[in-house]
Amino acid sequence: MFGSVKKIARALRGQSIEDRELAYLNGASDRVDLEYRQRQIDRGMFRKTF
Repeated sequence: MFGSVKKIARALRGQSIEDRELAYLNGASDRVDLEYRQRQIDRGMFRKTF
């Protein structure tokens, strides 16, 4: 019973910050774009709270 509840909770929670950062890096088209995206992440692009 708790296994199915955990699966549902995990699905509703959404992606973690690390998952979003990795997906952003994986979308780079070349080395220059990858380096730019790494700098953006280092500056806290995904970790800012509003």
